[in-house]
Amino acid sequence: MTKRAAEHARTGPGAGPIEGDARGPVLDLEDVSKVFRGGNTAVEDLTLRLTPGVVGLLGPNGAGKSTLMRVMATVTRPTSGRVLLDGVDIATRPRAMRAVLGYLPQDFGVYPRLTSREFLGYLAAAKGLPARAARARIDELLALVNLTAAVKRPLGGYSGGMLRRIGIAQALLADPRVLIADEPTAGLDPEERARFRNLLTELSRDRIVVLSTHIVSDVESVATDLAVVSAGRLLRHGPPDALLQEAAGQVWEAVVSADTAAGLQAHHRVSRMVRTGDGVRVRLVSRDCPLPEAVGVPPDLEDLYLLVVPPSRTSAVASQGVFGGPSR
Repeated sequence: MTKRAAEHARTGPGAGPIEGDARGPVLDLEDVSKVFRGGNTAVEDLTLRLTPGVVGLLGPNGAGKSTLMRVMATVTRPTSGRVLLDGVDIATRPRAMRAVLGYLPQDFGVYPRLTSREFLGYLAAAKGLPARAARARIDELLALVNLTAAVKRPLGGYSGGMLRRIGIAQALLADPRVLIADEPTAGLDPEERARFRNLLTELSRDRIVVLSTHIVSDVESVATDLAVVSAGRLLRHGPPDALLQEAAGQVWEAVVSADTAAGLQAHHRVSRMVRTGDGVRVRLVSRDCPLPEAVGVPPDLEDLYLLVVPPSRTSAVASQGVFGGPSR
């Protein structure tokens, strides 16, 4: 147990709120595992330290990202290990974590008969926000997510993208020190995604922002740290530029015939293929030059993903642009 954790342990669970560092909160995951009934292990011995900034969680479907976020958000308890906020175990003091937390799960429900203002007002009251301050905050957030014009419409009439924006607004209601967002940009148009990315950059100056997404550009443009997860294990963690150095000299492009492209796809980890007037432009990851005409190119996050995630777990998604969306 750390010195700070020991000090808090002596105060007992009824003590005051957690005191964060002047530089912002620190979230430590120590040997965290989550095993469900039937022996299904979603997270295994995962250790990770999060400090203010945007942490992008990358990994295939079923990698354990959502379960990990639920553990951090105190929605579920780890089977073993612990999560510490500024040295305090959030499993023993979940209310202290929830007091500084904004959480947007992947599946976010609303009351369809309520308007956006009514719904956010209900959540603000549940969080204990003063009524006058809550009204001002709600108006501010509705403007921030570009929903002011729809405040009188029941949520049941909102599109999927509009509901996602309401989810973003509710996560920001209490001005959280820790923001956890699971697929927050799903259903948003490019303009709204750009707006959200800019917001994350601003928020992350003195807050921890944990972002899970299948949209590579969202992570590339805002993440100060990346965590690559597969089969519940942490494969890589660090600043994007540092991690991308690992893939340097191992990414190649070539324009080849359709038959050659098919052969390359069968024997190499291909991140994308684009038809051109001369054939098929293939981009792939290989430690050795795969063809005489192949040219080395700078790596991106998709290339890094294919390099570090075992092939058996990338093959199902490689044809979809690695992260489940269309190839770029």
